[in-house]
Amino acid sequence: MRPVSKRGARNLHFVARAGYAARGIIYLIVGGLAALAALGQGGGTTDSRGALSTVLSAPFGKSLLAAIALGLLGYAAWRAVQALLDVDDHGTGLKGVAIRSGLAVSAITHVALAFFAASLAMGWGTGGGSGNGSSQEWTAWLLGQPLGPWLVAAVGLVIAAVGVAHIVKAWRADFLRRFDMDSREREFISPISRFGLAARGVVFLLIGGFLITAAVQHDPSEARGLSGALQALQQQPFGWFLLAVLAVGLVAFGAYSLIESVYRRVVVPV
Repeated sequence: MRPVSKRGARNLHFVARAGYAARGIIYLIVGGLAALAALGQGGGTTDSRGALSTVLSAPFGKSLLAAIALGLLGYAAWRAVQALLDVDDHGTGLKGVAIRSGLAVSAITHVALAFFAASLAMGWGTGGGSGNGSSQEWTAWLLGQPLGPWLVAAVGLVIAAVGVAHIVKAWRADFLRRFDMDSREREFISPISRFGLAARGVVFLLIGGFLITAAVQHDPSEARGLSGALQALQQQPFGWFLLAVLAVGLVAFGAYSLIESVYRRVVVPV
């Protein structure tokens, strides 16, 4: 039996590219707002949900949100195909299973983000705020379970490991082999993509570190989402500079996602 029909493969090519583009737009907004915060302008740092709330206030915001929601659903579908059908040949070894499990988790989180965007577009939600509250809520719940601190620490270690994987991916630049482009385009695109991946890796390391701290101190208020991690960075010595560098990196990751939407090789077995 064919895993995907030919028509389904064509459709998946489109939704995967739309998904990469939607993710890119969100990170461009997150990075741009973080850059403004570093310069003392704007309303401060935000996360993916905050970025979507910002879109709502733009001209034709509801229409843009609806398009982004569809794109995020497409991205979730592509992540699910990557995880289940192993189209990128990660294999069934320990490393391959870990990568594919991460892809499956990504599919789930982007479905949730897509529904959040859709709820804003339909007027069902008000948006706004950072993800710190929800991070602290589920951290508090998990800390209250048997072996709770160990579970929170484990989640923090997994997130930190994802951050390390991003940084290693940026260093090795082996993601470029999945791009259909000539050498001149590769030379231009490589540094942008690598910087973006490294910046996102640092963000994951920060979030994972805060979760580990929450586990050690048994204090859910130590947990941070993306927005909280950026705020904490801003509060350090020379924080404005550190935040500015990371903000530019997040913009670069958004650009990397847009590059993927054009050049990423989408291979689907038919």
